Amino acid sequence: MRRLLAILLAFVLLSGCAGSEDGDPGPSRSGETPGDGTGTRRPAEQDGVPTTAGTHKLKLEVGTPGHREYRLRVPPGLRDSPGPLPLVLAVHGGASNAEKFEELSGFDGVADDEGFLVAYPEGFAFSWNAGPCCGPAKLGRVDDVGFLEKLIDRLVGAGVADPARVYVSGFSNGGGMAYRMACEGPGGVKAIGVVSASLIIDCEPSEPVSVMIVHGRADRSVPYGGGGQRDFNDERPFTPVSHAVGFWRKALGAGSLRKDGSCRTARGEAVVRFCPHGGGHVWPEGTAARLWAFFSSV
Repeated sequence: MRRLLAILLAFVLLSGCAGSEDGDPGPSRSGETPGDGTGTRRPAEQDGVPTTAGTHKLKLEVGTPGHREYRLRVPPGLRDSPGPLPLVLAVHGGASNAEKFEELSGFDGVADDEGFLVAYPEGFAFSWNAGPCCGPAKLGRVDDVGFLEKLIDRLVGAGVADPARVYVSGFSNGGGMAYRMACEGPGGVKAIGVVSASLIIDCEPSEPVSVMIVHGRADRSVPYGGGGQRDFNDERPFTPVSHAVGFWRKALGAGSLRKDGSCRTARGEAVVRFCPHGGGHVWPEGTAARLWAFFSSV
């Protein structure tokens, strides 16, 4: 009888530690309640957008025949986050694609550590319609501004991306798209990061946008001092980097550029940061971390 009572007592104690029958796992090991403060977690998908950590390959309907694709990097912790996360669009260069840029850019590791989403949109035939450039997307008059706007709206609408913290970064042809989003978009992009690209469009931003420009002095594809050829069927030269820096300083009412580590920074209605380097047409190592430091500070 004593043995039976001991077994029953142990069973009761174990049951109390295991949580309730409705699936409540009980307190977390950290002593904190997971999720949004109500003891709940986000589902594995929210309005069709995955919330589990890792990279997800997704499709987006854009109102035209076919669809567009993008890769979404979700950091650990989104399912337990009480609110939406910052969003960075990372736009690949010409003759590349989203998967290659995910590997090249280094954004995944920074996003996982810092807790923000990264969307890697897929260009049209390895290109973006950045105005006078480039290739198939330009020839096809593809509405890439519309695509990127719909991508932002999709992630914001699903409740995973914070509309007040949306940033666009891009390399080369993708950098041209970042400029175009800041210059022609309806607003809502807080800052852009442009690497190895030239400002070759008429720019009329609808609201102040902070800008970080990274460019190599030895760049032969998009020359630092201007020159080269914009596209295979457009012999006009690229504008110098100084044109972009000067334009944004004037547009934002920014003062003089002041030394800021290896960069130079001017502040007005928003921030202009210029970071030259000695390399060529490259995405320098560590650029993702430097861009995020800038985005998160403005």
